[in-house]
Amino acid sequence: MNNAPNLSSKAAKVETYKRILRDILDQRPSGTRQRLATALGKNRSFVSHISSPAYPVPIPAPHLEIIFEICHFSQAEKSTFLEAFTRAHPNRLKSVRGGPSLRSLKLDVVDFGDAAKNREFDELVRETARRLARLIRHGD
Repeated sequence: MNNAPNLSSKAAKVETYKRILRDILDQRPSGTRQRLATALGKNRSFVSHISSPAYPVPIPAPHLEIIFEICHFSQAEKSTFLEAFTRAHPNRLKSVRGGPSLRSLKLDVVDFGDAAKNREFDELVRETARRLARLIRHGD
């Protein structure tokens, strides 16, 4: 069948962007995978699955902005990742980019005097905002 080379080529393209994500995660502080899992509303094993080049299952496009935020992708890393992702899935980003755009909101909040508590608080606020946005979007 002619589909076999096409499938292996597609799998190689998926491996490419998953390898980029895995390498970035490996460079980030301990706990990043768990924070990412929490932000995505998934188990930590899901993060291992989507960042493993051994698994050909694609990363869901709607998760990309959260991945970029939690993993603190540099602009260069984000560009490289998106190029590889687009080669693997030429039309996936169009539907995501057609959705609502994101904006930043600056808040002054209490400083707990503890970096871990501050990070936990910040992630709780971010996750609450994401959940509220999803709730409002589903209501439309």
